Order: sequence, then structure tokens, then C-alpha cells
Amino acid sequence: MTETPETVRPPVLFDDEYEEFAGWVRGFAAPYSEGYLARAHSAEFPWETARRMGAQGLLGLGTSEKFGGQGVLGDELTKVHLGIAHEELAYADFYLSQLAYTSNLTAPLLERFLPAHVAQDWVPGIVRGERVVALGLTEPGSGSDAAAMRMRARRADGGWVLNGEKTSITFAPHAEAMITFGRVADDGDGAGGITAFLVPLATAGVGMQTFDDVGWKPLGRAGVFLDDVFVPDELVIGGVGNGFRLVMSEFDYTRSVIGLMSSGVARKALDLSIEHVRQREAFGRAVAHNQGVSFPIAEHATTLEAARWLTYRALSLADADRPFTKEAAMVKWWVTDVAIKAIRDCIVLHGHSAYSEELPFQAMLRDVSGLEIGEGTPQIQKVVIGRSLLGREFR
Repeated sequence: MTETPETVRPPVLFDDEYEEFAGWVRGFAAPYSEGYLARAHSAEFPWETARRMGAQGLLGLGTSEKFGGQGVLGDELTKVHLGIAHEELAYADFYLSQLAYTSNLTAPLLERFLPAHVAQDWVPGIVRGERVVALGLTEPGSGSDAAAMRMRARRADGGWVLNGEKTSITFAPHAEAMITFGRVADDGDGAGGITAFLVPLATAGVGMQTFDDVGWKPLGRAGVFLDDVFVPDELVIGGVGNGFRLVMSEFDYTRSVIGLMSSGVARKALDLSIEHVRQREAFGRAVAHNQGVSFPIAEHATTLEAARWLTYRALSLADADRPFTKEAAMVKWWVTDVAIKAIRDCIVLHGHSAYSEELPFQAMLRDVSGLEIGEGTPQIQKVVIGRSLLGREFR
């Protein structure tokens, strides 16, 4: 066997370092698999699970050791590491992946763009799994079109006064604060535009309406109303007028990670189905002998494998500091679609038992469907891809 030269790095294989990291996450997550269905039916926030994840270091990926994290991205950790973590967590329990997704997004953002003494008040608690900060971008009249938001922020003595509404905010019912984006008027000094604020949700003038969703129950979702809410200057994130840049710089990454969360859940559904059809008998033999059973399993295994490697391609481009907007959009619309189709066929393979709430497939279908509509719908992603290929003048 010819040895691979050290200068040649196989482009579609994980290095040993990544395999070891995946095993570390998998070993932690596996015991939680049995509790997924119970958590899916409960509206109780999994604080104990979050604290255990924090102790393991899974909520501090991308946060510096100074604030209790595992290190910032670009040192030893990469975006591919984060993708691996979210995929392995989602395979065991979707909610573990969501906890990591939010914490590993908000904690580094606050560490990087808040004054150090303010970040010290917030970031370590997020990393330990003791507090949650929600991300408040979506409004009733604007989702993917972040530039159309109506939340307004006006200057006040020592800070800003915010007025407006955010909707469909995941984690809001359990969060202590929300990273909120609002529009600052340009008073002629050039300091205007969309700005990010850290808004403690206990602040006077903050109201909330929780939603009774079919999925994501333990995470919670709500509309948040800001009525003359005062935010001090030290809670402006990244400077006045830089909010839109912060949002857009994160979208490609978050859309990519959603692909691995989706495929992780779907691969678990497929593995459960493989086990089922090998044991389930009809007409004197296991139903796995039938091509009507084995063919859809083969098809979904193939598309899920292609989907996850498209996602790692996007994250690899990100780590190489190369553009990956097109690839991230491909991931967001296609991988979630592939995952949903796979879970639906797994339900068919199980029959009526998978239509009930006694098996996890309905919860899986709801949870991945929630990913499909978040962070930009499939239609928006196809617009992004089309513009990338054809030019912005073709819409």
C-alpha cells in the first residue's frame, strides 16, 4: 500500500484530530439520547443539562479561556470543530445541539464586542450553562430582510431608548437578555444605521408573549415588545451602525451549522429505522429483505452523506477565510429538505407506531421543520444562490 505523502491532505476525510474531537462530543452526548422524547414533550427548560454541557466545555467553543471557554476560533478551534459538535449533539438530542448553537454564538459575540468589564458580567455565565442570551432579529414585518427592520433606537442621556417588536425569538421565555437589533437615525454625523444592543429582559418597558409551538417546547419562543426601554451605552454591541454587518457576518456560518443539526437528527432517525426493519417480520421474514424497504434507506443514506459533506465544505471555506455565502445558502435550503424527507420516510417504514408520540419521529420531524423556517426560508436561500450564480441584477 502506497503511503500518502504528508503534503497531500485528503479533502473529504477528517484528520485524526477531528475524529478525536467527534468522539469526545459523542461520548458525552450519547447518554442523553434516551431522554430526547421526554424533553420534546416538556416545556421545562433543561437547566441541569445546560450546566453539564457547560462543565464539559461544549458551551464555550469559540470563547477565550479568560472567560471560561475552550479558546477562540482560529487558534486551535475551527468552524469545522463547531460543526462536528453540533452534528454529534443533534444526533443524540436535538436540544443539546440548540443549547450549544446559541451559547457558542452569543458568548463569543459578547466577548468580542462589549467592553471587557461588561462581558465579564455576562459571558462566563453563558459558558457555564447558567444563563441564556437570546438573539432578537426577526420582526413581524421583516425576517431575512434585516435591512427592513422597524425597531428604533434614539439617543438619550447615557444611552439609548428602544421601541419596537421582535417576534419568533427562540429561548426568549428563559433568557436573561436579548441581543436586539434596532435602527439608529443618522443625525448628520454619519453615526446611524442598524445597531446591536444587549437588552436585559427584566428592564422596565420589556413585555413578552410566549408562543405555544408544536415543537421546540423546552426551548421556548416568544414575541418581545420594547416600549421606551432604556439601554446604557456600555451595552451597545460593536458600535453604533455596525449591527447589520454583525448580522450578515454570522448568517453564513449559522446557516451552515443548521445543515449539520438537521442531518444529525435525520441520521439518527435512519439508524433507528434500520434497526427496526431488520427485526420487524412480515410473511415469515424481516421486512429489510424487501427492496421497497431497503431502497429508500439506501437513497436517504446517500443524500444525507452528500448533504453533510456539503456542509463541511462550507465550513472549510469559512475556516480558509474564503467566501461561502453560496454554499451556506445551498446547505440551508437543501440539507433541511433532505433531512425532512428522510424522517418522513422513516415514519412510513415504522408504520402507525411512528405516527404516535410514543416514538421520537414526530418530534424529530417538528424539530427539523423548525430549522427549515429559521435563519431564512428555502425561497430566500434560492434567491441568494441565484444572485451568486447569475448576478444581482437577476432576481
